[in-house]
Amino acid sequence: MNQKSAPALRFARGLSPSLFVLAVAAGLAGPALAQTPPAPAVQPGAPIEAQTPARAASPQEQRVQINRILVRGNQRIDQTTVLSYLPIQPGDMVDQAVLAVAVNTLTRTQLFADVQLGVQPNGDLVVDVVENPIINQVVFEGNSALGEDKLLEEVTLKPRGIYTRARVQEDVGKIVELYRLSGRISATVTPKLVQLEQNRVDVVFEIDEGPETGVRAITFLGNSAFSDSDLREVMVTKQSQWWRLFSSNDNYDPNRLDYDREQLRKFYTNRGYYDFRVLSAVAELSPDDSAFGVTITLDEGDRYNFGTVDVVTENERLNPDFLKLLLPIHQGDLYESDKIEAAVDALTFAAGSAGYAFVEIDPTYRANPDTDTVDVTFNIREGQRVYVERINVIGNTRTLDNVIRREMMLTEGDAFNRQLVERSRNNLRALGFFKDVTVEETRGSAPDRSVVNVTVEEQPTGELSVGAGFSSVDSFVVNLGITERNFRGRGQNVVARVEWGSLRQQIDFRFTEPKFLGRDLRAGFDAFHSRYDLSDYSSYDYRSTGGGLRLSYPLNPYTLFSTRYFLKSDEIIVPRGFCIPGGQGSTALCDQVGSFLNSSAGYTLLVDRRNDPVRPTRGWTGTLRQDFAGIGGDVNYVKTEADVSAYWGISPEWVVTASASSGYVSGWGGDAIRINDRFFKGGNSFRGFETAGIGPRDLQTTDALGGNFYAIGTLELTVPNGLPEEYGIRTSLFTDVGTVGALDDRYTIIQSGANAGQPDPTIADELELRASAGLSIHWRSPMGPIRFDLSKILGSEPYDKTETFRFSTSTQF
Repeated sequence: MNQKSAPALRFARGLSPSLFVLAVAAGLAGPALAQTPPAPAVQPGAPIEAQTPARAASPQEQRVQINRILVRGNQRIDQTTVLSYLPIQPGDMVDQAVLAVAVNTLTRTQLFADVQLGVQPNGDLVVDVVENPIINQVVFEGNSALGEDKLLEEVTLKPRGIYTRARVQEDVGKIVELYRLSGRISATVTPKLVQLEQNRVDVVFEIDEGPETGVRAITFLGNSAFSDSDLREVMVTKQSQWWRLFSSNDNYDPNRLDYDREQLRKFYTNRGYYDFRVLSAVAELSPDDSAFGVTITLDEGDRYNFGTVDVVTENERLNPDFLKLLLPIHQGDLYESDKIEAAVDALTFAAGSAGYAFVEIDPTYRANPDTDTVDVTFNIREGQRVYVERINVIGNTRTLDNVIRREMMLTEGDAFNRQLVERSRNNLRALGFFKDVTVEETRGSAPDRSVVNVTVEEQPTGELSVGAGFSSVDSFVVNLGITERNFRGRGQNVVARVEWGSLRQQIDFRFTEPKFLGRDLRAGFDAFHSRYDLSDYSSYDYRSTGGGLRLSYPLNPYTLFSTRYFLKSDEIIVPRGFCIPGGQGSTALCDQVGSFLNSSAGYTLLVDRRNDPVRPTRGWTGTLRQDFAGIGGDVNYVKTEADVSAYWGISPEWVVTASASSGYVSGWGGDAIRINDRFFKGGNSFRGFETAGIGPRDLQTTDALGGNFYAIGTLELTVPNGLPEEYGIRTSLFTDVGTVGALDDRYTIIQSGANAGQPDPTIADELELRASAGLSIHWRSPMGPIRFDLSKILGSEPYDKTETFRFSTSTQF
């Protein structure tokens, strides 16, 4: 058979027997185009991959004029619809290339599983189509870890939609990815079809979830400056533990591990390790596919200080010497990468204040290994004047647009600034609402216009916490809490908590709006009901019901100013007959029995200059609090408290902490201070003494009465204990010194009778110094943090309540 006759014979096979004979007899005189055999029918229950795809016809060299167009095989789709998509009309001259374009055009509509075109000898174009089935239902089989509702949200195939093989394969990938993110790395999905009448199908995804692949262990190699346990605290990925019932961070996720690498880099470079590197992060799956072992190899490098710090500018009107004075970096300071960012922000702000908003600041570094210093030069140059034309927010399925936009440090019409773009990205990541945030710039409608695309990936923001604890004071304590950090997608924080213990029972509800009135104001309200059973320390129960309003504002990155107003009803309850004439109760307690309305306003000023909020090794933090009661209500007082702590790290294992705190409350308008508004110290606030173990006391009943004044100082030294760091045990030596006292005179001086004006011998109120020293052990146990205190009393009063051992713990799981 010659090559010219082959195409004709292939065409003839697709014709009826009579036409085949005529075609052969005519020597293939009429032009013809080949037709491939039809695709095999879909078998019920057969895997989708087994279906045969449509095949294109063989090429022809001759052109044929089309007389009529006939559509065959269509059931639901009207013939006029098919013809509207077909790029061929009667009278057109077609060849194989034109027919191939027509086949692709009809296939791209996704309405047809197979399309074949053939030209009859009389010039009729026959369009044979096999319609894609209509989906009757989407079914998941074998899923238990993920609910059907969550899977249906992920897939694109929907009932009454059109079935295509491409969509099925896309949905298979989405389901597998969803299982991977939930910690089931070996999950497999097999899609199948169930053929129904009227060209309908059921799509069945058969799922083999496989075992949950947690993180068996996280091991570090090459670290000497920081322990494994310290570095694990930095990472988002956590080791699998049985109490992490509601957390997914102990499931292996390679994307999360990449984020952890960046977190480790920031941790080290903020502590002087300029040339720190993560050499590798390897995850190995155990033979039973149950968990991964993660091994991270580090190169810590040396610890560097800042060397020469310089500012270079191309603009003569920006004085580099003046700009250097604004930098938070000085020669000899420990190298911290965050200070570089702070310096860039300071220079950007200074240039903008001088009228130069279009500046680019590029810090360059030169490391000097011989002296362990890093020279930093900030190069300032005027960039091209580009303005933000539009900001697009993409991917937020739950969080409202304005919640995202208010974290952006740029708005439409502002001058484009790369530093502000990066700060905006960091602000969005810090919210904790998104698994990933990307901010990209694209060219706008003009060379001086840019479009900023903010793409976010949502993640769960609700938490259910169940806590249990036991201590030598509180006995058994349980608590249940529900937290939603992105309520209704508005960025609002809602907390509802119930706590029940032998000492305290409490129900409270808190709501916080982080951007009140669209400004950098954090506002919220609280509602609570508490009961304190203080019969073991003083013969009364205390109940409080009320609510309050809060408003806070950051004065700078290190200082937070907060205001508040609270209205509450306080009730003091004593045993029956305790306060009757001739009873046991003292005036200092019995005057307080009953209900009182407390209306108070106050403020807090917080300054935090620590290098680490969890395990600081240098820096300091201080707080000043004041509350004014008497804005209506039955109680009038002014209460002031202040505390400060400073940290000196001799080495990562040896850290000196010095703390001091003091408070004073005084009544006005003739009011004495009520017992529930006084200061009670001891226990965790003054080691070596029981809760409320120091301060004024009724010598007849041994009831603690609390004081109007306290001052406590603590000196603590964290020391190595010789135990492996992975045990999570930290040891410290401490000494506490302080006093509590200064009751109102009406309670310490006899007010009537022959001894009026004399000290009341039944009330002890000595402002003598108390002191204790001892050993504290902090253990990050599998059940949560546990603290042991072994104390030796160095100074006390005879009526004080002392203790030599105390332990307490609490956990959330």
